[in-house]
Amino acid sequence: MTIAHDWFYTLGPLPVLIPLLAAAATLVFGRRPTSQRIITVVALTAVLAISGLLLYLADRDGTTAIQVGGWNSPIGITLVVDRLSAAMLVVSSIVLLAVVVYAVGQGVRDGTEHQPTSIFLPTYLALSAGISNAFLAGDLFNLYVGFEVLLAASFVLLTLGASADRVRAGVSYVMVSMVSSLVFLCGIAFAYAATGTLNLAQLAIRIGAIPDGVRTAIFAVLLVAFGIKAAVFPLSNWLPDSYPTAPAPITAVFAGLLTKVGVYAIIRTHTLLFPGHTLDNVLMVSGLLTMLVGILGAIAQSDIKRLLSFTLVSHIGYMVFGIALSTKAGLAGAVYYVAHHIIVQTTLFLVVGLIERQAGSSSLRRLGGLAAASPLLGVVFLIPALNLGGIPPFSGFIGKVALLQAGAAQATPLAWVLVAGGVVTSLLTLYVCARVWTKAFWRSRADAPEGALADAAPSALIDESFDISFDDRADVGRMPAFMVAPTIALVGVGLSLTVFAGPLIGIADRAAADLRDRAGYIDAVLGPGSSSGVR
Repeated sequence: MTIAHDWFYTLGPLPVLIPLLAAAATLVFGRRPTSQRIITVVALTAVLAISGLLLYLADRDGTTAIQVGGWNSPIGITLVVDRLSAAMLVVSSIVLLAVVVYAVGQGVRDGTEHQPTSIFLPTYLALSAGISNAFLAGDLFNLYVGFEVLLAASFVLLTLGASADRVRAGVSYVMVSMVSSLVFLCGIAFAYAATGTLNLAQLAIRIGAIPDGVRTAIFAVLLVAFGIKAAVFPLSNWLPDSYPTAPAPITAVFAGLLTKVGVYAIIRTHTLLFPGHTLDNVLMVSGLLTMLVGILGAIAQSDIKRLLSFTLVSHIGYMVFGIALSTKAGLAGAVYYVAHHIIVQTTLFLVVGLIERQAGSSSLRRLGGLAAASPLLGVVFLIPALNLGGIPPFSGFIGKVALLQAGAAQATPLAWVLVAGGVVTSLLTLYVCARVWTKAFWRSRADAPEGALADAAPSALIDESFDISFDDRADVGRMPAFMVAPTIALVGVGLSLTVFAGPLIGIADRAAADLRDRAGYIDAVLGPGSSSGVR
C-alpha cells in the first residue's frame, strides 16, 4: 500500500465521522451555547481542510476506495473518493461552514423562548454528516442511508420554531421525501433482485448482463427517486412551497446543497450503471422543461425567497442537460455548473436574510430604496445576481457556455432545442434578477405598493456586537457582522470560481473523464483487473 493510499484510508471517513462526533459533543454541551458554537465551527473547519486535502490527493493519484470496518467490498461498506466526490465535499464544506457562522450571527442560540435552539447545531452537524456520506457512498444502500440522515435532520431544521407555516411546509417536505425514499427502496430492491448486489462497482459489471427492459425499469425507478430529491420537472412542485418558510440560514443550505445531492446521485448512477441509455432523451426533455417552467414560475413571484426557489428549480435543468448529453464535455460542464450553483444560490439566500434584517421583509411589494440605505447590501446582492444571470465574465457565464458548447457539439435536433432553451432561460434569469434589483434597491420605498406596511429601516448599521435574537424581524436596520462576513466570503468564493476558472475547469474535465472511464472506479473498489470486459 502506497503512502497516498495510507492518507486516503486515514482521511476518507473523517468528513462523515467528525460531524457525527461533534454532534454528540454539542448535545453534551447543550446548556453552553458558546461551547456548542466553538465545537461546530472547529469541526466544520476541519472537514473543509480534510476535504481540500482529499481533492488534492484524488486529483493527483486518482480514485481510491476505503473499506469500512474491515469488510472487503462488495460485502462491506465502501467509501469512494474520486475527483467528483472530493470536489463536492469541498464545495459543500465551504457552504456549511459559511452558513453556520451566518446562523450564529443571526442569533441562533440556546434558551430563547421562541426556539429549541440547543438542538440546532447538533442537527446541523448531522445534516453535514449525511451530505458527506451521500457523496462518498460506494453502494446504493449506503447512499440511501445518507439520504435518510438528510431527511431526518432537514425536517428538524425546517420546522424549528414550530410556527404554523413551518410545520405545514415541513409536513409537505417530509411526505414528498418519504415518497422519494420509498421509490428509492423499490429501486434498490429491483437492483438487488436482478443482480444480487448493491455495490456500485459490482453493479456496473453485472447490470449489463440483465435484459434491456429490466435495466430500463431499474434506471427509471432510480431516476424518479433522485429526480424528486433534485427537484427535476415534473417532480419539483414541492420545493417552492417548502424552502421559503424556513429561517434564512436553513433555506440557504437547503437550496444550495440538498437538491445537488440528488443531482450527484443522478450523475453517479447514470455514468456508472447506465451510460448512454435510451432514457437520455427523456432526461433532456425533462431538463428543458425544468429550465423553462422554473424560470417562468420565478417571473410570477413577488417574494424574493419564492422567486429564488423557482430559479433554483430552473437551473437544475442546466445540470440535467449536461448529464443527459453523456459526453465528456457535457459532464464537465455539469460538474462545474453544480459547484457554481451551490455557491451562488446559497449566497443569494443569505443576502435575502440580510434584506429581511435590513428592511423587515422579503416581499418586492414592500421593498425599496435599499441601495441608498445600504450600499454594501446592494453590492453583495448584485454580484451573485449577475453571476446567476450568466453575465460575463462570471462563473455562471463560463458554466453555461461550456454546457451550450457541449450541446452544440452533439448537434442533434433535441440538443439544439436544449441550447436554445438554455439561452432563453439565461436571459429570463437576468430579467428576474434585474426586476429584484430595480424594485428592491433603486425605486423609492414610498413607491412600493405596500411600502408603508414594512418596518422602517433608517440606516444600514453593521452591528459589531453579538445579536442573539432569533426573531427574523428583530433589529430591523441592523446587520450583525457575523451575518455580513460569511455572505461577503461566499461572494468572494463565487468570484474565485471565475478567477480560477482554468484550473477548476481542468478538475471538472478530469472528473468527467473519470466518470466516463468506469474501469478506474471498478478497479479501485474491487481490485485491479476487475473491470476487464466492461465497456
